[in-house]
Amino acid sequence: MNHEIESEICEISVAPVKAANGEVDDDGRSRRTGTVWTASAHIITAIVGSGVLSLAWCLAQLGWIIGIATLVIFSGISLYTSGLLAECYRAPNSVKRNYTYRDAVKNYLGGRKYKALGLVQYTLLCGAMVGYTITASISMVAISKSNCYHKEGHKAPCKYSYNPYMIALGIVEILLSQIPNFHKLSWLSTIAASMSFSYAGIGMGLSFAKIVSGHGEKTTLTGVEIGPDLTATDKTWRIFQAIGNMAFACSYAAILIEIQDTLKSSPPEQEVMKKANTIATFTATTLYLMCGCLGYAALGNHAQGNILTGFGFYEPFWLIDLANFFIVVHLLGAYQVLAQPVFGVVESWAGNRWPKSKFINDEHHLGIGKNNSKFSVNFFRLIWRTAFVAMATLISMAFPFFNEVLAFLGAIAYWPMTVYFPLEMYIVRKEIKRGTICWFGLHLVNLVCLLAALAAGCGSIQGVNQALHTYKLFKFTQ
Repeated sequence: MNHEIESEICEISVAPVKAANGEVDDDGRSRRTGTVWTASAHIITAIVGSGVLSLAWCLAQLGWIIGIATLVIFSGISLYTSGLLAECYRAPNSVKRNYTYRDAVKNYLGGRKYKALGLVQYTLLCGAMVGYTITASISMVAISKSNCYHKEGHKAPCKYSYNPYMIALGIVEILLSQIPNFHKLSWLSTIAASMSFSYAGIGMGLSFAKIVSGHGEKTTLTGVEIGPDLTATDKTWRIFQAIGNMAFACSYAAILIEIQDTLKSSPPEQEVMKKANTIATFTATTLYLMCGCLGYAALGNHAQGNILTGFGFYEPFWLIDLANFFIVVHLLGAYQVLAQPVFGVVESWAGNRWPKSKFINDEHHLGIGKNNSKFSVNFFRLIWRTAFVAMATLISMAFPFFNEVLAFLGAIAYWPMTVYFPLEMYIVRKEIKRGTICWFGLHLVNLVCLLAALAAGCGSIQGVNQALHTYKLFKFTQ
């Protein structure tokens, strides 16, 4: 992408979505129908991913006391800053809506910060889509391996290539990506959110069963101990990575404004969004604590990165297969929730650049099924979204260690997206004076989160370095 296109993408907002049935809000956009429950479902879909199953590993690195405290602190910070961000949905000194996170930063902070935010946000979202493809394929491979172990025994050499599974996922995502916008995704988010509870519940159930049967592994207050198999340096890197995983697991600011823009105008969007944030964060944190603590109590300091794919459990195999199937379904939905802002910004740029192009702007309405259900097709959307998903799938196949790269992107993006920009915009909106107690308090939170992000970034770099010496392009099997 050349410099001219980059500049234009950084200087536009998502264009109005034309309503097929003529129902529009006062700004000419499609009438919003979202509620506190649909917003909560969107947030839970984005925040509760398969990473919840890695929290047992995080606790194994940090131990009971620091691990639980870290998770609760990051959840509290995310809830607080998301509330500040909700206040910034409307432009300063105006009733004009900010349709995207970048719109809000542009109206409140402007200039270089706006462009920097665009680069961070969309890099993170694109990276997350690649990471989700890899993670979903890991669960699909885990299903095959679980069946193999059940038939051949736990010592059998069951290995499978990820490539066929990634290709299948890419085809499904191409079809789902033709959903025009967030307003049409409520059903998908609801299904995906229910899947997250299902596989997390299975993981907790398997862990609880192992604990009550008396086969729980050794745990410690300080986590895995330094010894012949673990140096002090490796322990430090693991702690940094665990802190980064927990911080990133509790962040979801990248799409909050877009979700808030789906809410009905009455009652006031910021009030509804704060309720949705509270519901989603409380639900996610409770789920995180239960899954992490039960998983750690069951698997101890030897807990793997994912308790359902690392084979901390082998039986009942059909239940493990079901849980991994739920993971795949959830990630299919979460992929689309994260993809919509990326699709929207490119389609907005193209529409503004060539406003008279029928290829880019015209919607073609098709009748599907016996009830002649209406489906809107746009040729540019069809081609561009298909190409984008295909490219994301190809990158996933070429670089299966992208999860380590994604961990680095997450560490870098956590601080600006979840903490820095919401705090700065809130200071501008409330006209908080420099040097006041409130100003110092907000910047103290800012500093602590920056240090945590830097530590997590260092741990992620070390993980990327190790991965580069392990994997081969298009040849990864497990």
